[in-house]
Amino acid sequence: MDGITTIGARVGAIQQTIAALAPRPPVATTATSATTAARTGGDAFAAALASEVAQQAPVAAPAEGALPDVPGFTSEQVGNARAVVAAGAAMGLSLRDQALGVMTAMGESSLRVVDHGDAAGPDSRGLFQQRDNGAWGTYAERMDPTASATSFFRALTRVTGRDGMAPTLVAHAVQRNADPQHYARYWDRAVALVGRLTGATAAQVTGG
Repeated sequence: MDGITTIGARVGAIQQTIAALAPRPPVATTATSATTAARTGGDAFAAALASEVAQQAPVAAPAEGALPDVPGFTSEQVGNARAVVAAGAAMGLSLRDQALGVMTAMGESSLRVVDHGDAAGPDSRGLFQQRDNGAWGTYAERMDPTASATSFFRALTRVTGRDGMAPTLVAHAVQRNADPQHYARYWDRAVALVGRLTGATAAQVTGG
C-alpha cells in the first residue's frame, strides 16, 4: 500500500508539472480591453469624420466654359471665336461654314468687338463690321458676338454653291469687301482655331 501511495503521489506531481509547463492563452486585462475598445471606436469615428469631410469639401474642377489657350490669340479673341462657332453650330451649319465665320471676323476686326468703323464704312460696328443700314440689326445686336454672327450666317446660307467656292470669295459674297481676296490670308488660322475649339481635324473643318 505504501508503495502504491508513493507512486500515486509521484504521478500527481508529474501531472502538476506538465500543467504548469503547458502554454496558456493570453488573457486580456481590463485595461487592455478598454484600450482596444477605445482604439476601435476612435478608428470608426475618424473614418466617419473623414467621409463627412470628403463629402463637404469642394472639389476642384475646370471652370465651366473655360477657354483653351491658343497660341497667337488672346482670351478675348478665342472667346469671340467660340461665340461665332457656337452660333454656326446652333444653326446646324458645317464646320467649314463656322470657320468661314471665324475667318471673316478675323479679317474685319481681328476677332474683337470694335465700336468704330473705317473710312469706307464709318457706321460699321462689331466683329463683322456690320453697317447701320437695317440689314444687320440694331446697334446692340451688331455689338453682340452671338447676334452678329447669327446675322452673318443667315446671309451666308444664301450664298449658293459656297462649298465649292474659295473661302475668301464666300466671305466676300456676304461682306462685299473692296478686295475679294482680303480674307484669304486668314483661312488657315481660322481652320486651326476652329479645330482647337471643336476638337476636329483640319480635314474635318475644311470638309476635305
